[in-house]
Amino acid sequence: MSSSSKASERVNALLDENSFVEVGALVTARATNFNLTPAKTPSDGVVTGYGTIDGNLVFVYSQDASVLGGSIGEMHAKKICDLYDLAIKTGAPIIGLLDSTGIRLQEATDALNAFGTIYAKQAQASGVIPQIAGVFGNCGGGLALVAGMSDFTFMCDGAKLFVNSPNALPKNSEDKKDTSAGAFKSAAGCVDLVATEDEVLSKIRELVTLLPSNNEDEAVTECDDDLNRATENFENGMADPSVFVADVADNNAFFETKAGFAPEMATGFIRLNGQTVGVVANRAASYDENGKEETTYGTTLTSNGCTKAARFVRFCDAFELPVLSFTNVTGFTATEDEEKTIAAAAASLAAAFAETTSPRVNVVLKAIGSSYVVMNSKALGADITIALPDAKIGVVDATFAGKVLAKDGEDPAKVAAEYDELQNSSASAASRGYVDQLVDSVDMRKYLIGAFEMLYTKREDLVSRKHSTI
Repeated sequence: MSSSSKASERVNALLDENSFVEVGALVTARATNFNLTPAKTPSDGVVTGYGTIDGNLVFVYSQDASVLGGSIGEMHAKKICDLYDLAIKTGAPIIGLLDSTGIRLQEATDALNAFGTIYAKQAQASGVIPQIAGVFGNCGGGLALVAGMSDFTFMCDGAKLFVNSPNALPKNSEDKKDTSAGAFKSAAGCVDLVATEDEVLSKIRELVTLLPSNNEDEAVTECDDDLNRATENFENGMADPSVFVADVADNNAFFETKAGFAPEMATGFIRLNGQTVGVVANRAASYDENGKEETTYGTTLTSNGCTKAARFVRFCDAFELPVLSFTNVTGFTATEDEEKTIAAAAASLAAAFAETTSPRVNVVLKAIGSSYVVMNSKALGADITIALPDAKIGVVDATFAGKVLAKDGEDPAKVAAEYDELQNSSASAASRGYVDQLVDSVDMRKYLIGAFEMLYTKREDLVSRKHSTI
């Protein structure tokens, strides 16, 4: 397989068979400095066009590393920007398959301006059409921002993603720590998945079928799963969203995003009765393939977890996707490093939920302290709040409350038990209107489907303003 055909082959592997239509194939570079001639830049190093994924229209550009390393110059960027214009006009997702050495040095300031035009188009398209990036080779310097401005980014094994190369970092080298590698970028939250090239293309296809084509479209398909199916694994797997979220989902399918970053906060997509729903869930632990607890994360909110969830919630709201949260928190992580950032991060998540006008349902597994309020609580505007009958909802743990409230001569344990019943029970929260329904875990799927069906026609407007600043 020649490198010159790699860009086109990736496009053909991504799209439905024989659906790709190339546009701008005859575009070449205009620059002539440093012996750069149009004959040396066929298609100016990027294949652009449109096609379908599972019958859905998408626009794709794929950089050709065999043409000046796939570097970005004036006409290269113009082809991408023209494709963005078509995607925005037609309301279809745009997918960038990135493989480039970065800026084209021969074009100097023209190339710098070219990068800026791409960033401007990405900003214009944000919240209007889904933007997906796949990193298949080098993606360095200014091109890394193209990946960063995308809604979802996937990375192939062996690919490189960096603003500054590992060797350019003080006291570092690629051999010491490869900060451009997929493992590093995944843990840093820069990419949603690191996998083989075939797996990346497959995941992009799967994601496109889950998302609406634009911010005025719907993401609904036929459901062939039992709407009243009992969710028998929910309670046993309640610590790990990959278990209990999948249990309530159509066909038990949970598309998790950024799984390698802040795993204590799970985000991703499921379908409920055929409707795509965004999920935010606290992860207390993860299980191995045998169902045994593998890693423990605890039940406190972290700065990275809040940041991850906030961006995801804003994406869902921009595309009118319903949001389903599962709350299992007992506070904020207490470390010196966390204390530097947790207030701002938690505020960002609270604001993201409060500003979301798409349908919102919150399921309470455990909710103690002000961290509960941040997780899509009724106070932040959740439309429906569901709790398990034995869920704990309150200000502090009952044992601690018993020690504080017990008077001289009183048994703290007895006070704690009384406090637990009167103040920390889901029934107590329901009596005050903070919980709408108490639902057994085995019935969770059908109640969630019912809630989102009821909210299907929800309409809500925020106070008129340009945008918030949180």
